[in-house]
Amino acid sequence: MRAVVQRVSQASVTVDGEVVGAIDGPGLLILLGVTHDDTPEAAKTLAAKIWTLRILHGERSASDEQAPILAISQFTLYADTRKGRRPSWSAAAPGPVSEPLYDAFCAALEELGAKVERGRFGADMAVSLVNDGPVTLILDA
Repeated sequence: MRAVVQRVSQASVTVDGEVVGAIDGPGLLILLGVTHDDTPEAAKTLAAKIWTLRILHGERSASDEQAPILAISQFTLYADTRKGRRPSWSAAAPGPVSEPLYDAFCAALEELGAKVERGRFGADMAVSLVNDGPVTLILDA
């Protein structure tokens, strides 16, 4: 499982002209990729790590601040570009595997106390954000 975590002052995701998820105010935008051998346990572990990462202002965590989270599934995080000019997506888990793990990740954050907004799995999404810092981290579970 791979996550790109960005500290944001605001973020939203739109599908077909409709805002389906948004956070306003300091929080985190998480782009989440799932690979073939990921598990629900890995989703829980990664969620707990992100929730307690001290990357908000004053070395505070989202947990400390009860900061909102916008979580978006993004299979392209597992692109392989080593050969040629066309990325291979073979390392990304297919939808029937990755969607339940994305849901498990979001549910784990909610169980920890996070307010989680979501993108729409498998949709063509337009993501808008204001990166605060900028702070962007890549985490692998």
